[in-house]
Amino acid sequence: MDSVAGASPRGLARIAGGLYLINIVAGAFAIGIVRAMLFVPDPEATVHNLQTHEFLYRSSLVAHILVTVTNVPLAMIFYELFKVVNRRLALLDAFFTLVATAIEAAGILNQFASPVLLGGRPYTNAVPAAQLHALAYLPSDLSGIDYDIYTVFFGLDIICVGYLLLRSTFLPRAIGVLMAIDGVSYLVNSVADLLAPGFAARLVPWIQLPIILGEGSLCLWLLVVGLDAERWRMRARPYQYTTPS
Repeated sequence: MDSVAGASPRGLARIAGGLYLINIVAGAFAIGIVRAMLFVPDPEATVHNLQTHEFLYRSSLVAHILVTVTNVPLAMIFYELFKVVNRRLALLDAFFTLVATAIEAAGILNQFASPVLLGGRPYTNAVPAAQLHALAYLPSDLSGIDYDIYTVFFGLDIICVGYLLLRSTFLPRAIGVLMAIDGVSYLVNSVADLLAPGFAARLVPWIQLPIILGEGSLCLWLLVVGLDAERWRMRARPYQYTTPS
């Protein structure tokens, strides 16, 4: 147990930090920057933006796919690191991550509908232009609902990570508190947006601040410091003793 999956625990923690950084940067580009640039309340203007900047839109979708790809090794690494704290909860956390990732990836498929509809396919000629533009705008609305659904699972994942951090002793407990608040923020924002979108809109951007603080702090700590390897080994010894080889 001095090493995990062929790497030291500190090395794995830094790999997780690097993956988390890629996840955050790619997610900010795909979900934040590009959507703010291209999607506006006017459907006609949005369709024009998509047609004019199709490559940028497709690039954002590829970046979003990269986010889902990084989630898989992150789930594995977090399980390996935190199973010495609570194996069942670490496994539950991995399941929450993978379910959220599956929902997120499925939602990206729907977002490819817009460039397909606007790409001049022969069958689209049978649809009047106004209806075609409305259909091309629809995936942008559905992507918000998809985001709310997968962040319910992601919020539960973050709450699990926060609890594991609090109990770990080999990572700062303060980050565990920030992550727990972060997870609750995801849940509140998602459920509010599903039930009362108008109310949820008033929560932004304040409801997003814990997300920046929690995940940003964890990412930087893992990337720069890693974890306290000696304390991790102390937690791993009883786990090794009670776990069949």
